Amino acid sequence: GPAAGITLVTQQEIERLLGERAAELGVDVRRGVELTGFDEDEEAVTVRTGHGDALRAAWLVGCDGGRSAVRKLAGFAFPGTDPEITCHQAVVDMTGAEDLEVGWTATGTGVYAYGPMPGRIVTVEFGGPPADRNAPVTAGDLQERLRRVSGAHVTVTAVRTATRFTDHARQATEYRRGRVLLAGDAAHVHSAFGSQGLSLGIGDAMNLGWKLAAVIGGRAPEALLDTYTSERHPVGAGVLDWTRSQVAAMRPDPRSRALREIVGDLAGTVAGTTYLTARLNGAGVRYGLPGAHPLTGRSAPDLELTGGTRLADHLHAGRALLLDLTDDPELRALAAGYAGRVDTLTTGCTSHPELAAVLVRPDGFTAWAADAGARTPASAGGPAEALEEWFGAPQGAVATG
Repeated sequence: GPAAGITLVTQQEIERLLGERAAELGVDVRRGVELTGFDEDEEAVTVRTGHGDALRAAWLVGCDGGRSAVRKLAGFAFPGTDPEITCHQAVVDMTGAEDLEVGWTATGTGVYAYGPMPGRIVTVEFGGPPADRNAPVTAGDLQERLRRVSGAHVTVTAVRTATRFTDHARQATEYRRGRVLLAGDAAHVHSAFGSQGLSLGIGDAMNLGWKLAAVIGGRAPEALLDTYTSERHPVGAGVLDWTRSQVAAMRPDPRSRALREIVGDLAGTVAGTTYLTARLNGAGVRYGLPGAHPLTGRSAPDLELTGGTRLADHLHAGRALLLDLTDDPELRALAAGYAGRVDTLTTGCTSHPELAAVLVRPDGFTAWAADAGARTPASAGGPAEALEEWFGAPQGAVATG
């Protein structure tokens, strides 16, 4: 959709909503429990914790951050590029703020930002990573860095929140090793510029979640989990390169500053703004799925359907959905073999009247789509092939070979 339709949701609000949903589903969330080790066999993973408990489960998913213990213990390779900046982000009380420019400002010694909320500051310095990443961020340190980068004689009198980060960019070469998988920052780390980390991690979870559920529920073979790496690894690699390019444009040398000016001009165009927004919110992601339709492999648009509903209204069950938009009995007969795995809805589409049918995966991505007069159920790249690819053989099918 258009860039004007974008809105921002805070991490705290997302965590609250997900926590409430988990509680509704009866999920047992055990906070403050440290994983200290695990053993894997052909059937399960036995996890050891700092509380002395031993938990046994069919699968272990490491979602434990950039310094992931699961990743290290499982032996995932984690190559990438070393940091060249030290960045501080904080909300402070200070005097002398009237001498700071509002927004992002490049100087001869780095980059700083002030605002949009009162007291929010960011400093970016290109002297390499901090000597001690675990050292506390103090008012004196923030004041010294802000003065050095901005040239303004500010005085920081109190620190309300503060964090320090670098631009090291690393990614696991694979997201699955046996019965151990990685998601979020455990699978990839990068600088916080562009605020893409949370969206990227949620995208991982959405992609892996329904596939893991299908395997555990016996509705799909384990090979389905291999598509998690093949689909999400290129997305993560793209975000890493995106953040590397941002740092390159921030460097204080004349060549980088010239590049920054040109990129800024492009970003000021309608096409540039739309491109940047799609990259930042993930709307530009496209998985390499079979099929030539422009919706295939992309996040399904929130189609307006007859009767006043939208596509999203019919996805709350967490199952796949086949939209029959031309009242096609042959298509519905095909979908009948997937009852309980794929919901079917016969309706019309007012926002995209050219569409004949759309198959939406549980993660909201389009597995297959067709316009009126452009498909047959049994054709290569058609709905029969897509249904079997993602949701297994239909009920009553006889295995051969």
